[in-house]
Amino acid sequence: MNAQELWKRYQRTLCQVASVGVSLDVSRMAFDDADLERMKPALDRAFAAMDELEKGAIANPDENRMVGHYWLRAPELAPTSDLTDEIARTLAAAVDFAAQVHSGAIKPQRKPRFTRMLSIGIGGSALGPMFVADALGGPGIDKLQPHFIDNTDPDGIAREVARLGANLDETLVVVMSKSGGTPETRNGMLVIAEAYRAAGLDFAKHAAAVTGDGSKLDQAAVKEGWLARFPMWDWVGGRTSETSAVGLVPGLLQGLDMTALLEGAADMDKATRAHDAAKNPAALLALMWFLATDGKGRKDMVVLPYKDRLLLFSRYLQQLVMESLGKRLDLDGNRVDQGISVYGNKGSTDQHAYVQQLRDGVNNFFLTFVRVLEDGGDGVEVEPGATPGDYLHGFLLGTREALFANDRQSVTITVTRVDARTVGALIALFERAVGLYASLVNVNAYHQPGVEAGKKAAAEVLAIQDKAASALSATPHTADQIAAAVGAPEAAEAVYLVLEHLAANGRARVTPGEHPGATTFQAP
Repeated sequence: MNAQELWKRYQRTLCQVASVGVSLDVSRMAFDDADLERMKPALDRAFAAMDELEKGAIANPDENRMVGHYWLRAPELAPTSDLTDEIARTLAAAVDFAAQVHSGAIKPQRKPRFTRMLSIGIGGSALGPMFVADALGGPGIDKLQPHFIDNTDPDGIAREVARLGANLDETLVVVMSKSGGTPETRNGMLVIAEAYRAAGLDFAKHAAAVTGDGSKLDQAAVKEGWLARFPMWDWVGGRTSETSAVGLVPGLLQGLDMTALLEGAADMDKATRAHDAAKNPAALLALMWFLATDGKGRKDMVVLPYKDRLLLFSRYLQQLVMESLGKRLDLDGNRVDQGISVYGNKGSTDQHAYVQQLRDGVNNFFLTFVRVLEDGGDGVEVEPGATPGDYLHGFLLGTREALFANDRQSVTITVTRVDARTVGALIALFERAVGLYASLVNVNAYHQPGVEAGKKAAAEVLAIQDKAASALSATPHTADQIAAAVGAPEAAEAVYLVLEHLAANGRARVTPGEHPGATTFQAP
């Protein structure tokens, strides 16, 4: 295809959402009008399923739940007036809480104002807030400087406590967990609470919760008198929760324009309800994913935003796409092993990293470029008539062209600027694309059995550790002997690994053998 033909194809296939300044260019994807016509019946079914989902149908049959993240930015669409009122009340409460914190009406135990905000969560309760905080915040914007704990890594938690340092007593902690029992979040909360106690502070006077009604965390917050509690509903999945209290509370506390983010998401929702793929960017995106991967995940999605503020976008999309679409079984119970692998970082950094393989190596991917028109910064010319932003934009267009010249497919999403409305629109665009694609491949996008299996396996390992540690004595024993002693001879490898970890942390003694089976362990 020559340059003139490509220019005509670009004009013919460009999909624009003027209300939020977003456009989607699919001209460099391998499809034609026949593909669009062939896929129309499947897309019509996907549109119908999405319509029913938004009306309150049970869209997550495994858990017998509605899926309502679209109502969060349009409460009037919720299927009951009670839900409409609850969504509106939650937003109002979050706005009021943040305003009182910023004014000093709600203040820490010893200081006149909060100056820091520490969010503790994992998965969807961390990735969305972290992405939005980095995309929209910064000096001169942040009313509370954001910090995050998103793992149960004690070294990582200690580093964050060290970063807070003397500011711990003016730090507001937001703990986010639907059940209140998520181990990673619970562990982070307990370690941070101990840090407050060690500093002679009452943790409850510095804490707020976003959790399910009546959860363990909710009960603790009530009993201890935390500053505030906000709901986490079972009809909103973690990976689609950025426009719920999960994203609103930390964003508002940071001082971000979360109302504009909701408006941007709502405007994109309106655009992506159209039953015409050519005019619906989410449907067009889902269709491109299907055609690029043969509807079987045969190619990876590489996300390359050319803007530092969008660095965490690919990480956010990893969960949204992979947790939603990575399913062993379809809705009919057939084994399908579905999914699309997602990775990425940012341009032009990756032109000095993995773009070499993308251009010249195995062709097992398609790209999603994110192009931002407004540069920001101070516009200093680094050469006559050329700014750093001109170089960044040139690298994007050049990389896109070089990849296309070697038969690499790509879509390009263009936004005017990175602001709250744009970020909300991008979140809504991919949420809808994921939902529509899931319908095309007939999987449940709203459950996560693999994640639950991992949690169960981790709990079993911790149970083995407890038994193995209790079985240690002054007499050295091998992992096989200890496993047999605790009635789990088949778990010798797990016993070896957990005792190796305990020994490295001074909680067991180890005498290395010629091989793991000859290594012995005893009480410390």
